[in-house]
Amino acid sequence: IGQALAMRAKSFGLEIHYHNRSQIDQQLENELGATYWSSLDQMISQMDFISLNCPSTEETRPIMSGRRIKLMKKHAYIINTARGDVIDENAMLEALGAGDIAGAGLDVYENEPNVDARFMALENVVLAPHMGSATIEARIAMGEKVIINVKTFIDGHSPRNRVLI
Repeated sequence: IGQALAMRAKSFGLEIHYHNRSQIDQQLENELGATYWSSLDQMISQMDFISLNCPSTEETRPIMSGRRIKLMKKHAYIINTARGDVIDENAMLEALGAGDIAGAGLDVYENEPNVDARFMALENVVLAPHMGSATIEARIAMGEKVIINVKTFIDGHSPRNRVLI
């Protein structure tokens, strides 16, 4: 997801800076004109836009802690299309309300499907319903998984993505 976003951002002339568990392939990095930061804290303190594109794991909950939000520039924006629990929402709400960061764009929330009502009172936040899967590619992949699960069941095996009621 991060690489796809980087390609789109590059087409708008944006500089690409990233932090990842490991540095991407040098050829791809060159194609994107991307700069790798080994220190997430240093990168956060220098960026105007922070876009989170990571899974929710023990290491990433919350990758944007209150301490890291305080590292952001006063005119910086945070965008989260990853998972709601990768940001400390209370710390982000405090920073947004105090003007410590410029704004946020959120497609995911810490307590989905519930959205903290405090977001609604802020003029510097754009909220979207969780729409990350609303792409043609994602919908095709969902359909393919259904077909695989049905075939697996018909073949007498337990489907990988079964729902227990």
